[in-house]
Amino acid sequence: MANYTVKDIQALRERTGAGMMDVKKALDEADGDVQKAMEVIRVKGLQGAAKREDRAAAEGLITATVKDGVGVMIEINSETDFVAKSDKFIELGNTVLEVAVASGAQNLDDLLAADYNGNPLSEYIKEEGALVGEKVEVRRMARLEGAYVDPYLHRTSADLPAQVGVLFAVDADSEAAQTAAHDVAVHIAAMSPTYLSRDEVPEDTVANERRIAEETARAEGKPERAMQNIIEGRLTGYFKEVALLDQPFAKDTKTTVGAVLDEAGTKAVSFARFRVGA
Repeated sequence: MANYTVKDIQALRERTGAGMMDVKKALDEADGDVQKAMEVIRVKGLQGAAKREDRAAAEGLITATVKDGVGVMIEINSETDFVAKSDKFIELGNTVLEVAVASGAQNLDDLLAADYNGNPLSEYIKEEGALVGEKVEVRRMARLEGAYVDPYLHRTSADLPAQVGVLFAVDADSEAAQTAAHDVAVHIAAMSPTYLSRDEVPEDTVANERRIAEETARAEGKPERAMQNIIEGRLTGYFKEVALLDQPFAKDTKTTVGAVLDEAGTKAVSFARFRVGA
């Protein structure tokens, strides 16, 4: 029987993120040699990589950073929350984020093709997935620029890394603008707007919402003389749901996000919001 202890099993699990049975089998195969066992886990993981491609990777984390007015945020996924909260996976997320910043990648394809230790980053991610024995993938990235960009990461569970992330860019960097930007970033995390302003809502979407509002009003028997006011009122309600600047501000619903930014002497430039698996 191979010579290893429970502590060896626990240490190897922490280093690789692999399951207990996989770790024990690797140690048996390596006659208790931890370094050889790591190689066994890596090789077996790579051999099974093709089988993992069809698996769902719906767990994971969001991480973000801002440097010189440029905000970068990534979502990286795993199959289980056990792996998602492991130190090794969190370290992987930080490495991918560092590469995203250093490479200046503008989109996910650029990021995956970026150089990391002489190879495409995608190869490193594949190798790390092999070590943990799960499908691991970078799902998306965002890159925003502004006079000030606020990054906000939110944990939905105390034992998991951030599951919701927001980047919010504004056109001023005064103290008031920074405070407002942070408050709005928190608001975005909670209220999940789809568009920055009502002007960004596609015309066909607006037309469809107007049609639904009219059909609903007629089905309710609303008077014809009030029909247009009812339709426009319901369309305004729709904008308050999906357009950030029209939304009632989460900290004070008597005002809007747009009004909060105006009072702080700044304007919204753009935002990105990620939620793991959503």
